[in-house]
Amino acid sequence: MQHLFFESFQKNASKKSYYFAFVLLGLLIHIFTIPFYLVNRSKSTYAEKAMNVKRQLIEDEKVFEWHKQYEVEERTKAQFFNQKVDEQSIILAAKSLAQQRLEREVEKRLAANGVVENSYKNYFSTLLKRPNFLLITIIPGILMYALLLISSNPFTRFIFERLLQSVFVIIGVATLVFTILYISPFDPARNLLGVEATPAQVENFNKLYGLDQPYLVQLWHSLSGLFTFDLGTSFAGKEDVAQSILNKFPVTLEIAMFSLLMAIAIAIPVGIVSAVRPNSFIDYVFMLIALIGLSIPSFWQGLIFILTFSLELKWFPATYNPSNWMSIVLPIVVLGTSITASIARMTRSSMLEVIHEDYIITAKAKGLSERKVITKHAIRNAMIPIITVIGLLFGGMLGGAAVTEKVFNISGIGSYIVDKQFIPDIPAILGGVVYIAITISIVNMVIDILYAFFDPRIRSKMKKS
Repeated sequence: MQHLFFESFQKNASKKSYYFAFVLLGLLIHIFTIPFYLVNRSKSTYAEKAMNVKRQLIEDEKVFEWHKQYEVEERTKAQFFNQKVDEQSIILAAKSLAQQRLEREVEKRLAANGVVENSYKNYFSTLLKRPNFLLITIIPGILMYALLLISSNPFTRFIFERLLQSVFVIIGVATLVFTILYISPFDPARNLLGVEATPAQVENFNKLYGLDQPYLVQLWHSLSGLFTFDLGTSFAGKEDVAQSILNKFPVTLEIAMFSLLMAIAIAIPVGIVSAVRPNSFIDYVFMLIALIGLSIPSFWQGLIFILTFSLELKWFPATYNPSNWMSIVLPIVVLGTSITASIARMTRSSMLEVIHEDYIITAKAKGLSERKVITKHAIRNAMIPIITVIGLLFGGMLGGAAVTEKVFNISGIGSYIVDKQFIPDIPAILGGVVYIAITISIVNMVIDILYAFFDPRIRSKMKKS
């Protein structure tokens, strides 16, 4: 285990952000190790050995050779770009490059002999290789060791970094939404109490909900409430915002998830068939249907579906009922129609681009059947842009589901935010938007992981980084 921690620290401590995190999370350990390092540093012979190597390289005229070599390279470069040859500038540039190479060569030769610079990073990394040190410091440095363990694997490190980025994204979204609501011309007190409310009533309302406090104070209370899961109470109805969102968000998420699954199940096969048979009758039919699906407004489609399948044919309920699963079918189809059309068109476009690549032609020339070429080679390489579109569309579904929810009388998060925005009910809107932002951040992280699953080049880059 100590070797794992040592390698992880050596690999990640070169990044300033990780090094700062290691020091901060292991502060109780570093308080005691830093004094020992300062004592040992005075006994270090690294500077003396580095000076001896430098002296040897200078005496062997290596630095002189490098200087002349860089002078020739600088003159050649100036002539190639038709630049004026300034001997003084060339000499200075060559001298700087030779000095940099000297420093690198000294480090290289000392490292080859097992001599490393006596920096605190190197000192602490050597401590991590000692079992006794690990045993003594495991409890006070549990957070630091947890981060070392997470960052030791490229995939867990990637997930951790994305989660951390998501936190900053959520803070940014919450700050932006709060600022827009704060500068909004709408007055919550006047909208809720009515135009006949007295100044004393308005003042009392603002004092009750903290609206009379400065901008930064209100922003701090709102952001701190997000991380303590205390979103406060709404201005209208005095509902507990967190509880209201927990009741309404699952409905929207359920409809969005089923709509997306429906879209993927229909759109990807349709897009593949259209790409394999381009400009055929079936291709024209599929793409015409997709174009119609993109063009139909969701509210109009919902009303037509209610008139046809609910009132005329009586196949499905006209409004949503949590106890009747049939009532969710029409909202899923309506919300998923434009998504299906978009994914189908993207799949066709991506597949057409892939199936004309050289490796596909080579696979066909080797005698592989068209089915194997499409399933084993083309689809996998065409999935990256398709996955990207799916992720973007899913985020739009969560934010844009309000129209569908209104048509089918669904009490979801979309219609909840729409109802509250004209007050404006700051705690309710902020809580709803943040829940959507969290979900979209998680979806984007899953999409990035799927990139690595479908494309080995991305996996390789993640490991190298």
